[in-house]
Order: sequence, then C-alpha cells, then structure tokens
Amino acid sequence: MAPLVYSAIASLDGYIADADGSFDWAAPDEEVHAYINNLERPIGTYLYGGRMYATMSYWETADDPAPVSREYAEIWRAADKIVYSRSLPAVTTARTRLEREFTPDGVAQLKQSSPTAISIGGANLGGQALLAGLVDEIHLFLVPVVVGGGTRALPDGLTARLELAAERRFASGFVHLHYQVTN
Repeated sequence: MAPLVYSAIASLDGYIADADGSFDWAAPDEEVHAYINNLERPIGTYLYGGRMYATMSYWETADDPAPVSREYAEIWRAADKIVYSRSLPAVTTARTRLEREFTPDGVAQLKQSSPTAISIGGANLGGQALLAGLVDEIHLFLVPVVVGGGTRALPDGLTARLELAAERRFASGFVHLHYQVTN
C-alpha cells in the first residue's frame, strides 16, 4: 500500500497563508528547496483541490533559471495529478485528471493500487484526508515567522498520535518535522 503524505510550509503559529491570503513569507531558499525536491522524488501522484492546483500549475511551464526550481518542475511534471473541484471547468496540465468529488473510499482505493507514494496538498483537501484518517505521513516546514491568523495548516478537530521520524534545521531558520501517523 502506498503512503499518503501531507506536506505544508507553515508559520510558527501554524498557518500556510496569512489573514490576507499571502504566503510570500513561505518561499523556501535554495537549501530548503533542494531538500523538498529530495522528499518529492518518490511521489507518483499529487492530489489537489482547485486552489492548490491553480497555484501548482505554475510548474507546468515554469522556466526558472535556478537549478533547484528547474529540478522541481521536472519532478512535478513527471507525476500524475488528480484535482478535486466542483467548479473548475477543466484541467490545463499534462498527466492530470479532474474529479468532482473527494471521497475517502476513492483515496483509500488509490492508496491500495498505487505503486508509488501519493501527496495530498492544500489545507482544505489535506484536512479532509487527515480527518478521515487517510494520511500516513506529515511533513511540516516551519518558517521563522508568526502571522497571527489565516489558513491553518492542520484542521480544527483533528486528533492524531504521531511519531517523530526525522527533523532538520536549515540555515534560514526553517525547520522540517517529519511525522508518521501511528493511529
């Protein structure tokens, strides 16, 4: 069975976007981005909600001169993508299919049949998967900033037992925490 991995870059107070919807404070530097690239390599499928897909679709045509950005674009383009949205009229990227409903049973079946790890992105969709008990690993990248409110990285009402699998500190002050969900 393939693991379902939830990853987020969050402020120290637990937000992926501030109250204005901005997340410019979360941009990783080269060291953090290279580390993220290594974590993303085993991902064979990305699961996104409509807003996260709109953000991530940048990588379909990204032509960033930075080597770590080019490498990430290649990793992203090589993976399959499933977008869950009732309002998105169509997808615009290769290797992408549109699903109108997120169902825990559908994701559980995907985990059973996938030969590679699956990533779920976005606080809303990730929160649904967390609350449904589908997530096997959580990767949080904490940014040395407090934003005071906004979109939470983890949903209200979530209870889970976690085991710290790894941690890493970066020169920029970012901290990566990797947890296995044990319940």
